[in-house]
Amino acid sequence: MIEPTTPAAFDDFQLGGDLPVHRIGFGAMRLAQGTFQGPVRDPDTGMAVLRRAVELGVNHIDTAGFYGAHGVHANDLIRKALAPYQEDLVIATKVGPLRDDNGMPSLEATPDQLRALVEADLRTLGLQHLDLVYLRVGGMTGPGGAPLTERLGALADLRTEGLIRHLGISNVDTAQFEEASTVAPLAAVQNHFHVQHQTDTALLARCTEQHIAFVPFFPIGGGFQPLDAPSLLKVASRLEATPAQVAQAWLLSVSPNILLIPGTGSLEHLEENVAAGALRLSPEDLADLTAPADSASPGH
Repeated sequence: MIEPTTPAAFDDFQLGGDLPVHRIGFGAMRLAQGTFQGPVRDPDTGMAVLRRAVELGVNHIDTAGFYGAHGVHANDLIRKALAPYQEDLVIATKVGPLRDDNGMPSLEATPDQLRALVEADLRTLGLQHLDLVYLRVGGMTGPGGAPLTERLGALADLRTEGLIRHLGISNVDTAQFEEASTVAPLAAVQNHFHVQHQTDTALLARCTEQHIAFVPFFPIGGGFQPLDAPSLLKVASRLEATPAQVAQAWLLSVSPNILLIPGTGSLEHLEENVAAGALRLSPEDLADLTAPADSASPGH
């Protein structure tokens, strides 16, 4: 059972020790497509969502080169909507997954292929360097398994060259985290974690101890797991908030190192997500939000 606190939701976190970001950011996964195999979305709506996010104070955008299909891609939308970028905007991207013949990011790049993926992100985003690059491992499976030293080492070389400012890892277990920590300094870990999926509490604690950002993907279920735990619905009703807002407020209370990147292609949902930062959970609320039974969901 995690024992949350109640920090100010919009306090800046120093990502990598030198990049101040607001704790509520934006995930670009759903800008181009609702799902990896779904139809593409209206690019104009996606760009409107991005511009509104920045207007609302978001200065941390999480994206990936494999977000999008059929000529509509998240990175292109970000560049078209936001370039020239405001000075404090931090853009994080993920490399590693490759799309298979069915359009799913289930394949994994070799160390030799990672440079091309990073260079492609630089080109599509219109940047000279990337603020944060995650090595995303495991394909569409859960964390654990394959060593990552060689692949992360390839990204560390690009960091030495100045193409990458900070490194992160995604979809990892504690053993992989420890392995990665011997390869290069880590600025962030991005794993599946939310109020109804709390299996990574030990890894979150390690990140908090080491001042490493913990960035949950699917912070509000990702559409794969309904936010329907009785305790969550009870607190949402008491606060006259949505379950998604309570789930995000809970994450902000768990650790000052947690950064949120809720993704949406909807202006309405964007406004709702950002408003969650103003929600304050009482000790009674936090006590009610006990850990429900966990369930599996597809990868990010």
